[in-house]
Amino acid sequence: MNQAPPHLSEAIPRQEGAVVLIGVDFGLPHFDAELEELGLLAQTAGLEPVARLVCKRKAPDAALFVGSGKAQEIRELAELYRASEVIFDQALSPAQQRNLERELGVAVYDRTFLILEIFAQRARSHEGKLQVELARLQYLSTRLVRRWSHLERQTGGAGVRGGPGEKQIELDRRMIDSSIKRTRERLARVQKQRGTQRRQRERRDTFNISLVGYTNAGKSSLFNALVKARAYAADQLFATLDTTTRHLYLGDVGRRVSISDTVGFIRELPHGLVDAFRATLQEAVDADLLLHVVDAANPHHPEQIAEVQQVLADIGADDVPQLMVFNKLDALPEERRPLKLADAMEIDGLAVPRLFLSARGGEGLPALREELARRAAEAAITPWPQSELQSADH
Repeated sequence: MNQAPPHLSEAIPRQEGAVVLIGVDFGLPHFDAELEELGLLAQTAGLEPVARLVCKRKAPDAALFVGSGKAQEIRELAELYRASEVIFDQALSPAQQRNLERELGVAVYDRTFLILEIFAQRARSHEGKLQVELARLQYLSTRLVRRWSHLERQTGGAGVRGGPGEKQIELDRRMIDSSIKRTRERLARVQKQRGTQRRQRERRDTFNISLVGYTNAGKSSLFNALVKARAYAADQLFATLDTTTRHLYLGDVGRRVSISDTVGFIRELPHGLVDAFRATLQEAVDADLLLHVVDAANPHHPEQIAEVQQVLADIGADDVPQLMVFNKLDALPEERRPLKLADAMEIDGLAVPRLFLSARGGEGLPALREELARRAAEAAITPWPQSELQSADH
């Protein structure tokens, strides 16, 4: 990611991994004026933000996204801080990305590519790696004209200069298309295996619960607290990418349920990732209950809830019953702590039950277990064999 295309200027020594963050305010709601989330994404990818610049426009410039004057300002900023990359908080077209690199003299990336890069670094399971590979191939296939610009060569007869080597670009496009096809076939086989496992759970009438929520809301911490697992959890974006499923024993009803920790959502999640991760997110679609985990200490949590609801609608999981779980109660100052730890909130005109808890400190966890036990009992699940209950997680 830190390699600048060959045609970029090497005149100024660059600091490897140093990036300038750019945000363009088009007057849309929830604009991140501090570029806080983009900065966290950059740090998660192993980069170091050295400068940030926010500007306003009525509409994107067709050629440079920000206009020539602002592009010159960004160039000077990158030179001042010796940045090796510039990252935009919005998606850039292939032409805008190519033009900006020529104008700025450094590598230029957008939010979409940054998220794809993080997913590529974090995927651990075979299915997760295939899903990321497919999304990245689909993204790069639209940028052949820029990524393969070093393949430009002369064409034609003596004394005639041609443009890009069209045959080479066509060959590269066929190679990308072939890779996409092979990856889709391999992913389909893995998804078929996952579907078989899911049907086995369905035949046993298991009550399935999926944890969903904005990235870094504390889903994995809650998952570990409930099932005493050791899923990776950290105070960073996309700490968990691969779905993990365990059984949770509910002593109040003498049964155990299946609970899955899924990938976190984020604003402007690339559509390619939503499509590529549809099998992983299928756990949410097929769930009997969604635990929508919210970072109660984050001042932007209303916008984050809206983003999660939008992704759930995109994957067809918006009609699955939800329980809102407001996590990180321990991080709330005394004046912001709720008077009641259980109430309801309105989402899309519906009253959705809500619980406040701390996955780290344990406050509110007993109430959550009681609510899950009540939901499982209402689902009229067929009792598990006694021998299997004895081996359930305690």
